[in-house]
Amino acid sequence: MPSFSEIYPTLPIEPLVERWKAADAGSVEAILARGHIRSLEEFAVMISPAAQPYLEAMAARSQELTQFHYGRAIRLFAPIYLSNECVNICKYCGFSRNNDIPRITIPVSQAIRETQILADQGFRSLLIVAGEHPKYVSNGYVEEVVQKCLEIMPGLAIELGPMRTEGYIPLVRAGCEGLTVYQETYNKPIYKDLHPSGPKSRFEWRMDTPERGYAAGFRRIGIGALFGLADWVEDALSLAAHAEHLTKTLWKAQLTVSFPRMRPAAGGFHVDPMHLLGDRELVQLICSFRMMLPHIGIVLSTREPAPLRDGLMKCGITLMSAGSSTEPGGYSSYTTDHFSSAGQEQEGEQFHIADERSPEKVAEAIRNNGYEAIWKDTDQSIVSPLGFFNR
Repeated sequence: MPSFSEIYPTLPIEPLVERWKAADAGSVEAILARGHIRSLEEFAVMISPAAQPYLEAMAARSQELTQFHYGRAIRLFAPIYLSNECVNICKYCGFSRNNDIPRITIPVSQAIRETQILADQGFRSLLIVAGEHPKYVSNGYVEEVVQKCLEIMPGLAIELGPMRTEGYIPLVRAGCEGLTVYQETYNKPIYKDLHPSGPKSRFEWRMDTPERGYAAGFRRIGIGALFGLADWVEDALSLAAHAEHLTKTLWKAQLTVSFPRMRPAAGGFHVDPMHLLGDRELVQLICSFRMMLPHIGIVLSTREPAPLRDGLMKCGITLMSAGSSTEPGGYSSYTTDHFSSAGQEQEGEQFHIADERSPEKVAEAIRNNGYEAIWKDTDQSIVSPLGFFNR
């Protein structure tokens, strides 16, 4: 089957945007009566202004589908940042090469300490994040971090600069189960403008990263768009098309989708008001993804403020980050006082989070919403190279 980058130029994104503009109440009601979305055209209808009066019904249907497939469970995870060194220039990112921030790559020993701090807070699932720099990918550093941290943390995923399939295989063999990569924006001209220098400027190369990761053996694949960089409708439609493609081609893996919105970061990038994805539109997006792809995981990060996150829990969310630091070594640089002190920025962070509650406070909010906070849902005896799924 062709890769998504080969299919993408043939997608009818402009006609779908026109369908979004022309959607009416009758179309929305017909889709709601059926209870699921059958096509990208129907997806465009359900994220349209015409669907906004039906937000409560959409949320109820999304909740029903999520509970049917996932029960009342929301899995918690935390990111751990290994490095903010990066060779890319990205106009919106705090790690961009041209930003004047303290640069650091933490040693393996500190990564172990950070992992232990998170384990002591209850986490059993970790996302390893770093800027894109060849020096810590080519020398076995990340592989060693994975091997050492798996002694403490049973579930590990990575969010690094895109690699070839051969580069991912040692990480899978080391026990890493997941790969996350966001396309940022699917608008190629805007993508090129936002990434003027560095390997990240390769639009198609980044787009096909999930498929290369799947070929390497990752059992969880995560994608998303960074809303606020380009027209949100075009990016939402493209993300839906990408997710639909991956559910057909990466059928042995669990696919997750995330909808991060731009946050303040070093460099002073300002979002064009025309590109803003509002709160109500975010709810529509989450519900529409659930109605079109009921089996996917839907991720909600600490980019969103606490009251909104609490309200979105019942709309289809299955994974949430909590107590996050986006600075390398950030967990060992502050105490639990951080969680009760809003607005505390870290000098070398990628972006500043919005939900600064402690992991336990987030878990409590999940329970108060009638859901169960899941700290661990897999074990290395299952996902390791000798485990059940790899026999």
